[in-house]
Amino acid sequence: MVNRDAFERVNYEVPGLADDEVANAPLEQFGRWLDEAVAAGVKEPNAMSLATCGPAGPVVRVVLAKVVDDSGVVFYTNLESDKAADIRHDPRVALCFAWLPLHRQVRITGAAAEVPRSEVDDYFATRPRGARIGAWASPQSRPLDSREDLLRRVADAEDRHPGDPVPTPPHWGGFRVTAGSVEFWQGQPSRLHDRLRFDAITPGALLSDPAGWHRVRLAP
Repeated sequence: MVNRDAFERVNYEVPGLADDEVANAPLEQFGRWLDEAVAAGVKEPNAMSLATCGPAGPVVRVVLAKVVDDSGVVFYTNLESDKAADIRHDPRVALCFAWLPLHRQVRITGAAAEVPRSEVDDYFATRPRGARIGAWASPQSRPLDSREDLLRRVADAEDRHPGDPVPTPPHWGGFRVTAGSVEFWQGQPSRLHDRLRFDAITPGALLSDPAGWHRVRLAP
């Protein structure tokens, strides 16, 4: 049985999210909150939950956003992984950035599509060598015989790529999520939270364009 004493109830005694303080477009508001999360010392503020729906049903996991710009949110992964297979089955996804020390979250819904190979190669070259070798070694989401099996795969990849640069594996790539909605959630006392959502007026609206979005306040 789970110890229910560990489920601490927190009363969010923090400033709210007033209508006249919110940016006119989602990208600016996201940038403000991301900067504040970094300033507050939130670890890995680019971590986000990624929800997909594949043939077996919905799945959620945490990944790292590497780009948030006018066109959407980009993350990278093994293209033979379960998450990539889910996206090929149904490109509709949901993202959630949770900055818990600030009692904030940002929820994004949209559609994912692969990024161009040139972008993949440019980003892959910036990764630490160990991560580049790991991308070659790991058959992501597939069963392993043991931890030692994975380490043998790493050693084999090191032997195949003894120097730099380590090329991008053909099975490794990235996805850009084009947003259809972006919701900013600010915790408030008595669970009367502030929720402001931007909905795209036209598909593919630029995240920095106020004219491309309709803003609505939601009940907590």
